[in-house]
Amino acid sequence: MNKWIQRIEKQSTVTLLIAVAVLLIALLLPSKIALLGTALFFVLFSIIQPRQSILFLVIYVNIRPFLLEVNSGTKLIGDLIILVVFAWTLFRFRHNIRSLFTFKWFEWAYFAFILFGSVVGLMNDVATTAVIFQIRTFIIMYLLYYTISRMVLTNEWLKQLAWVTVWLNIVMSVHGLIEKLSLRQFLLPDEWKYKVLSATNAVRIYGLTGNPNSLALSLFFGIIGVIYLQHVYQANKYKWTMRILLVLFLGILVLTYSRGTWISAIVFGAVFILMTRKWYLLKRLVLSGIVSIVLIYYPANLAVHYIQELGMDIQQPGPGSIGGRFGETFDEKNLALMTESGRFFYIRKGFEIFGDHPVTGTGFGSFGGSATLSYGSPIYDHYGINSDIYGGKYFYSDNQYIQVIAETGIIGVLIFAVFLLAMLRYFWKARHTNFGVFMIALWFSTGVSGMYYNIWELKMYTLFYFILLGTFTALTRIQSNTQTADK
Repeated sequence: MNKWIQRIEKQSTVTLLIAVAVLLIALLLPSKIALLGTALFFVLFSIIQPRQSILFLVIYVNIRPFLLEVNSGTKLIGDLIILVVFAWTLFRFRHNIRSLFTFKWFEWAYFAFILFGSVVGLMNDVATTAVIFQIRTFIIMYLLYYTISRMVLTNEWLKQLAWVTVWLNIVMSVHGLIEKLSLRQFLLPDEWKYKVLSATNAVRIYGLTGNPNSLALSLFFGIIGVIYLQHVYQANKYKWTMRILLVLFLGILVLTYSRGTWISAIVFGAVFILMTRKWYLLKRLVLSGIVSIVLIYYPANLAVHYIQELGMDIQQPGPGSIGGRFGETFDEKNLALMTESGRFFYIRKGFEIFGDHPVTGTGFGSFGGSATLSYGSPIYDHYGINSDIYGGKYFYSDNQYIQVIAETGIIGVLIFAVFLLAMLRYFWKARHTNFGVFMIALWFSTGVSGMYYNIWELKMYTLFYFILLGTFTALTRIQSNTQTADK
């Protein structure tokens, strides 16, 4: 049995392609059959190939919104894989209980934050189901970190992760261009095709993620994957392929008009380049960015303009522009809207709630998080919260920090700060390594993202973050053990 499993593990690429093929076939089946079939296959796949199943998650989670629109029978795949590989870890270390309960400071702080927010939420009449939903949101991707950090990994794992991320973004970029040039008429589910978008959002590429900001964040990691592979294949292998892909990804990133991701990417790049003094990366990115504007951004927008002039019976605004997108940020109308029912409104209401509950906040499931997006909140009527942007009372705060402030008060803010700063301290100890600097840069980038996204609740982002964090921990442990053995 073990020899058979080892043979399968050696065929990692083949098994990953088989998993993708099963997913595509499932889209054509009745939803109930697809649900049972994918559940059985991916449970077995995760047991036999835990590492490859995690790589498959990178594909699945990013395009999950598209998959569910096509066939709801694919909805359990992600949770099944995570729970099975987690159970695999518990079984593997069943004779070493201590290692299962060894946690770092940032993990203890994370647990304390989740426990505190949950208890306060229940005390403030938040529905038990809503609290459980919020706990799941924070915990589910952490389980990937828990699992990966206890694996025996090599740099080959990082290379596989980069390749999967790059291939995923190739597919999403090509699809995004088709969506843009077809004015959202080709290769989209009917629900998306006929969705009414505002003039601001209609010019953006939504892609297989179903959200331009999510697509932009995925492309951000795709660009990182390309740069990493350029570093790995320094002997000119795939040289022009990687250059072309870098231009493609940057071009599509611009076409998402995702200001938040642009800012986060700039912060990441600035921190990494300044700390490593790899100035050639700045030159490479600037040149690729210019080429992407010339070869992708302008041609795509000109093509859209030309298609519209052909008289297609599709009501769409103009192609949009970078300057216009940034101009909207300070537009009086836009600022008024954000004050009345947008980001500024949420911040003001968050501090109003904090003013009434400064010590403990109102608990998980009470303000602008994943749980309130699905279940609403018992305090919204009292505070006159009703946002038309998300359809009534169901909205994201679009700011992780105001959510933490409102839901957990001073105590929660302090615990959450310990969680973040303990992570930074952990990365700082490895600042003399490229991976250590990478995680520091990612930490700062994530921190900035929290100002305009509920970043620790975005499954697609936390998927990448916790996978990378787990990989960093596993490789650091292995390196430390090797150095100890050499002494």
